[in-house]
Amino acid sequence: MLKVSEVVVNYGQSEALHGISLAAAKNETVAIMGRNGMGKTTLFKSLMGVLPIKSGTVQVDGQEVSRDESYRRVAKGIAYVPQGRMIFPTLTVEENIQTGLENSKDRLIPQDIYALFPVLWDMRRRRGGNLSGGQQQQLAIARALVTEPKVLLLDEPTEGIQPSIIKDIARALNEIRKLREITIVVSEQVLSFAMDVADRLFVIEGGRLVHECAVADTDQARIKQFLSV
Repeated sequence: MLKVSEVVVNYGQSEALHGISLAAAKNETVAIMGRNGMGKTTLFKSLMGVLPIKSGTVQVDGQEVSRDESYRRVAKGIAYVPQGRMIFPTLTVEENIQTGLENSKDRLIPQDIYALFPVLWDMRRRRGGNLSGGQQQQLAIARALVTEPKVLLLDEPTEGIQPSIIKDIARALNEIRKLREITIVVSEQVLSFAMDVADRLFVIEGGRLVHECAVADTDQARIKQFLSV
């Protein structure tokens, strides 16, 4: 469903990603683990078209998207929840979700969205800026889901969120995958969360993928070494 081949990204004169290759199947969740500054956000921004790719290719469900602008990638099936969530603080929860429905005919929010995130139904008239960090994260995921993506990219979804809400988000992601059969790619530093949601783990270090394993075969001590400063 997602195929990334030899992707190179530059920041000015310096190379930030050095030929990243990975693939994720339909209905699979993969986690990209790594410390801050190792290239996780750069990778996600390049997949979404926010940063240009110098070389390499990105395919979604067999369609080349490497040179497409971001909105075209959304139309071809990628949705992106950026680090920091980026919700609209002055819009209500309902209005925030509707911003993901720009291209739909009726702009009606699918019922399964509120079933996945009951707190959003309770707070649908409240402004986004008045929600907690965890509630904002759920709102950002809901907004991405209404675009009916084939591939959902989540950049550091647990950042700044309390442990009980992290568990809720993990449960929701597993439920989303079951209901929608979509591919989920999550960048993460919290190993327990990655173990709860992912089928495979990749480790990124210095703009290169340096380790890959199935969650069932994960040497947690080794992954923690990669994540420790």
